[in-house]
Amino acid sequence: MAGQKLDVHQKKEATSPQEKTIPARFYVPATDIFETGDALKVVMEVPGVPKDAADIKIENGVLSVEGRIEISNYESLEPLYTEYPIGHFARSFTLPDQVDPNKITAHLEDGVLTVTLNKKPESKPRRIAIR
Repeated sequence: MAGQKLDVHQKKEATSPQEKTIPARFYVPATDIFETGDALKVVMEVPGVPKDAADIKIENGVLSVEGRIEISNYESLEPLYTEYPIGHFARSFTLPDQVDPNKITAHLEDGVLTVTLNKKPESKPRRIAIR
């Protein structure tokens, strides 16, 4: 990795047609999606969001994730330099048909939210025996 240049990525502010009831900025969390034989894993960076301030819901086939930080923790700080604006996080995904909406789990640790979208049994790969 020596000599490799690191690019700085700015947080992207979320633009949503839905009105928010919280008077603060919302940002799109950096997200990776991985697929295994059994599930899709959605991994999001949500630094500063505690477990009790993360909301995950499914409505009309759309997975919505919202994470709120305590903005008052930052109000008394005077930044000398900043690349990381303070704000909440919001992101939505349309669920593919292969996902079982009743078997979705989530885990939040160290600012990383992992949502596991388990596949329906008929969507999982299976081996066919040759006779």
